[in-house]
Amino acid sequence: ATTPRSSRARRALALTSANALRALDERGVVAQYANLPAYAVGDRTARLAQEMGFAHVQSASGAFGDLVGLLAHAGLKGPIFYPAGREQSGDLAKSLAPFGVMVITAQVYAMNAATELPEQIVGELEDGSIDAALFYSRRTAQTFATLCEDRLSPLTRLELGMLCMSEAVAEPLLDAHFVRVGLADHPSEEAMMALALSFARDQNAS
Repeated sequence: ATTPRSSRARRALALTSANALRALDERGVVAQYANLPAYAVGDRTARLAQEMGFAHVQSASGAFGDLVGLLAHAGLKGPIFYPAGREQSGDLAKSLAPFGVMVITAQVYAMNAATELPEQIVGELEDGSIDAALFYSRRTAQTFATLCEDRLSPLTRLELGMLCMSEAVAEPLLDAHFVRVGLADHPSEEAMMALALSFARDQNAS
């Protein structure tokens, strides 16, 4: 991960993950950026930014494409600083280039995928103690599907609820033959919670 440089010349901050905020905090540089307008991909990241002292925060309340749209029409007069992960779901600089918006990207954190499922988790998935799992990113879904490849029975794949933020997130799970896949109405935290509550009601009614 790289260390962000001075905030001078930056006119705004783009946030696609709460992990970026935590990485800035670990480096002790949050104060350098707290006065910049912050544009977050979702409400959860926006709330964390506010809690960390950012005074001007807007949420796209959705997914990567929603954030691109928000930034493209924000009328920013200068480069956007984008503290990103090593693996990115989209290319923000490339997406905003057609709108004449410059992006300065710094890789500030890395997500290390798990290499195996703990035996306890496998057992709870198999015996029905865990009814459902929530997936906010395609990478997490792909990792889970890979780790479950030879660990879960066809019956578990049939009955386990896989609650996903979008079709793109759900695809690796469908490819891995999980059947009970639910999609949020909108790629937001609120829609995911509504999906989880709906699933819980269906479970209790059955």
